[in-house]
Amino acid sequence: MQSLIRPTFAAAAALLVCTLCACALARTPNEIIAQDPELIPQAVAKGAWYFRGTSGVAAADNRGFTSNAGFVVTASGVVVFDALGTPALGSEMIDAIAHVTDLPIKLVIISHYHADHIYGLQAFKAAGATIWARDAGQDYLSSDTARERLTIRRQELAPWVNSDTQLIPADRWIRFGDERSIPFEFGGMHFELIDGGDSHSPSDLMLYAHEPSVLFSGDLFFTGRLPYVVGSNTRNWLGALERMAQIHPRVVVPGHGAASHAVENDLKMTYDYLQFLRQRMGDAAAQLEDFDEAYVKTDWSAFANLPTFADANRRNAYSVFLEMQAELLEAPPH
Repeated sequence: MQSLIRPTFAAAAALLVCTLCACALARTPNEIIAQDPELIPQAVAKGAWYFRGTSGVAAADNRGFTSNAGFVVTASGVVVFDALGTPALGSEMIDAIAHVTDLPIKLVIISHYHADHIYGLQAFKAAGATIWARDAGQDYLSSDTARERLTIRRQELAPWVNSDTQLIPADRWIRFGDERSIPFEFGGMHFELIDGGDSHSPSDLMLYAHEPSVLFSGDLFFTGRLPYVVGSNTRNWLGALERMAQIHPRVVVPGHGAASHAVENDLKMTYDYLQFLRQRMGDAAAQLEDFDEAYVKTDWSAFANLPTFADANRRNAYSVFLEMQAELLEAPPH
C-alpha cells in the first residue's frame, strides 16, 4: 500500500528549517501529521495486518512510534490488537485501517498496560470501539506509576503526549481461572485470548487468530532487538514462551520488531536471552557478587549487536539480578 501523503521538496525543506529553529514542538500534532507519512499496514496473512514501530526508545523525533499494533478483518468488523503510544498514532491507525476495509473497528484488545501500547486508546474509544484487557490492568491505571509515567511522557513526547492525553480503562476486564486461554468467535472467525501470566507485566495478554494462524504476542516476544525486562518476572515469562511455542502459529506479530515467519528461531532469541540473564545474574546473586562487578565480567557478545542493547541491557541485567536475589530468599533451606 502506498502512503497517501508524500511531502513535497518545499514542505520537507520547510520542516527542516523549522526543526533547526527549534520550532517543531510549537506545532500541534495535527499540523505535524499533515506532513509526516502515514502508518502503513503490512499484511502478514490473509485478513491480518500489522503496523511496525521503529527501533529505539520513544522520543519526540520518532513520535513515540516504537511498538507494534495489528488488526484482523472479519465479516462483522475489525479486531485490533494494541493501540500504539500516542493518541495521534491511534488516530492514524484508524485512518490506515479505513483504507484496507470499510468495515467498522469493533474491538480493541490490549496486550498489557504499558505506555507505548495504550496511549492511542482514546482515539479508538472515541470511534466507538469496545476495549478488552487483562484485569490486572486496573491496578496499573490506579497506580502512582501510571500517573508518573504519563507526566514524564508529556515532557518527553510533547506534543504527541500532552494535557489532553488520557488513560483509558477497558470495557471488559479479562480474568483467567484455571484455564490459560479463552476462545471466542467474532465475524465468523475463531480467536483465542491467551494468558501471558505475570511475566513482562502483570497484565500480559496474547491473541491468536486461528484462520490466518497469526499470534499477536505483545511484549512477550521480540524480533531483532532485546526485550524490555525491567520489573518483569522472567521465570513466568519463560513459561509463557513455552506455551507460545505449543501453539505453533505460522506468524507471530511481536510487541516490537518485524513480524516473525520463522517463529521457532525468533522465539529462541528471546528465550535464550532471558535464560542467559537468569543464569548469569543468578550465579552472581548466589555468590554474593557485586552487580557492577558481575556485569563487567559477563560476556554479552551474543546480544551486543542487537538494537537497544546499549539502552536496555544493563537495566535488564540489574532487574534480573534483583529478581534472582528475591528468588534465593524465597527458596526453602536445604
